Amino acid sequence: MKTSILIHCPDKAGIISTVTAFIHSNGGNIIYLDQHVDKEANVFFMRLESDFEQSTFNLTNFKSEFENTLAKPYQMEWSINTDEEKSKMALFVSKYNHCLYDLLSRFKSGELNVEIPFILSNHNDLRHIAEQFNIPFYHIPISKSTREEAEKKQLQLLQDNNIDFIVLARYMQIVSSTVIEKFPNTIINIHHSFLPAFAGAKPYHAAFKRGVKIIGATSHYVTEELDAGPIIEQDVTTVSHSHSISDFIAKGRDLEKIVLSRAVKLHLQRKTMVYNNKTVIFS
Repeated sequence: MKTSILIHCPDKAGIISTVTAFIHSNGGNIIYLDQHVDKEANVFFMRLESDFEQSTFNLTNFKSEFENTLAKPYQMEWSINTDEEKSKMALFVSKYNHCLYDLLSRFKSGELNVEIPFILSNHNDLRHIAEQFNIPFYHIPISKSTREEAEKKQLQLLQDNNIDFIVLARYMQIVSSTVIEKFPNTIINIHHSFLPAFAGAKPYHAAFKRGVKIIGATSHYVTEELDAGPIIEQDVTTVSHSHSISDFIAKGRDLEKIVLSRAVKLHLQRKTMVYNNKTVIFS
């Protein structure tokens, strides 16, 4: 059985040797290890992948022993997952379809090891895509007068389907603080610019007027402060005076698809750790 362990704790000598010895003593073979120390904050981060003999490995006992033997003495925040666990991802969309099609195509091809219990939208425009991929589609319109009721319906759907994380595949609504509190560092958004820059409704128009030579896209975890959550993935592409606004938009949408899919993969592979509104991204 393959497992991945994520750890962060106050930095001190001997953490790596103690953890690896513990895994070895429990019959594990370490196949990957990456670590980072934030010297300013004096915080240690580590990710390990290990193989255990499935017939003899007891995950419940391992968790209990790890918690008492290592986590408490070292003041660790930690988690362990096995390759047998498949996360459940909810997709939130509005009217733009490029990110939705990209993620569903990657899911269909087996590139994303995930379950998608449903797609949710505040419009009905993309229902046909959900039907094309045989995924339940829920239309929950939102207005000033219905926002509170819509939020309750969203939370009920998320709870009923045991959703692990949410992807905003160009969902053009502000996610409520209640939903964010229920899913801390597990709501992934794609922003149509290289944050922080050209915020607002028409970033490509602003970039065009400014005569920029690159445009970008940013995927981040959602926090209550709009577009200010921990950044997971970013990328850029070059543009020039010969490109029109429509060229900017087309190039930007290609970037959005790529950056969002990379962020989703990193999250699924449990290679992201959030600390002080920043991320540590393991290779």
